[in-house]
Amino acid sequence: MASQFMMINPPSSETALTAQGADAPRIAFVSLGCPKALVDSEQIISRLRAEGYELTKSYDGAAAVIVNTCGFLDSAKAESLEAIGAAQAANGKIIVTGCMGAEPEGISTRFPDLFRITGPQDFDSVMQAVHAAAPRPHDAKFDLIPAQGVKLTPRHYAYLKISEGCNNRCSFCIIPKLRGDLASRPAAEILREAEKLVAAGVRELLVISQDTSAYGLDLRYSESMFGDRVVKAKFIDLIRELGALGVWVRLHYVYPYPHVDEAIELMAQGLVLPYLDIPFQHASKEVLRAMKRPGDQEKTLERIRKWRTICPELAIRSTFIVGFPGETDEDFAILLDWLEAAKLDRVGAFKYEPVEGAAANSLGRAFVPAEIQDLRYRRFMERAQTISAKKLKEKIGRRLQVIIDVGGREAVGRSKADAPEIDGKVFVASRRPLRTGEIVTVKIERANAYDLYGTAA
Repeated sequence: MASQFMMINPPSSETALTAQGADAPRIAFVSLGCPKALVDSEQIISRLRAEGYELTKSYDGAAAVIVNTCGFLDSAKAESLEAIGAAQAANGKIIVTGCMGAEPEGISTRFPDLFRITGPQDFDSVMQAVHAAAPRPHDAKFDLIPAQGVKLTPRHYAYLKISEGCNNRCSFCIIPKLRGDLASRPAAEILREAEKLVAAGVRELLVISQDTSAYGLDLRYSESMFGDRVVKAKFIDLIRELGALGVWVRLHYVYPYPHVDEAIELMAQGLVLPYLDIPFQHASKEVLRAMKRPGDQEKTLERIRKWRTICPELAIRSTFIVGFPGETDEDFAILLDWLEAAKLDRVGAFKYEPVEGAAANSLGRAFVPAEIQDLRYRRFMERAQTISAKKLKEKIGRRLQVIIDVGGREAVGRSKADAPEIDGKVFVASRRPLRTGEIVTVKIERANAYDLYGTAA
């Protein structure tokens, strides 16, 4: 997962009012990493706001700077260390949290004078560090945050994290080492959060976790009370309940277990968006075996064909790794052929990085030279681009529902096949100004390799 740098903006003046007014301690916040880390940042900021702390974009004059780090890839670690260094150069009280905090020695060796280092999801320790840097200003007479908490996404969509950690042991991944084994949230707790988000104006829920389709396995599908009924902590039950809320529900990071087939039925019924984000990673049996991933991509092709028969509108996005240790020219050719056969709608790729602690580094397989990795990456993305352009061209003349991300008469939105930040856009011309968060019907008039262009009906 690529890291994304986000310097958190202060809340609007409407939400920035506190019991202490201008005297409230100011905290600067930097969030790096994937949407799962962004949800962690939202939880910390919600606590800060609940206690009356202000947010500021400036390191200078802040009571402390919190840096939520990403440690999935070496490039992400380097970006996190750079962010820590920039913050420390301007402020003496730096609180580091997130994935890199799971191995604090690597941070403290580089920056021995940090104020505090905490691990991922250790929100209590983050707040204790904030309290030590600047006493809490909260006055219980004031309600300082909305019911849905503080969100770092636009008002009309939100990430909904349903679990932490992962039970899989893919050889290229260190997430279980950083975030532990699967730890699912009770179904009722998730649904109550989703209800609050919808009540606050959210039109699209993006369901995330490290392994979304494994949800509830660790809880043995235990039941909890949601309103006047019992709900199970089970993947298909949860998304059925979320679909009943009447908003777009998009599924990310879905491991292709057999029960995912049931979700396709819900998509065909219009209860859940016809969109699956499945990180297939490769197609060669030899490479997949070394990755400790499911190894029969011919059967996977059959499942994809079956899914599209059940739900013809289904859009599938995926990510792949090129240049994995031991990947041969033949392995890469198999990957390109499989990509052509699968005709995935949205595709991304990473060049393999020997992340410290990943089992793949010690498999005894030869590392692929950087120049060959670069060549394979370019060839892979060119093939994916060709497939995408062809599929988008087939949408010309159709009418699609589009959620508006940027309003106006020249608006920008996304179709049901497009997740924010990672997929394509729909550029919409309209006779009337369109509102952000509005869902409109758009007639598609042209397309390129990644984006669509049309007119609001």
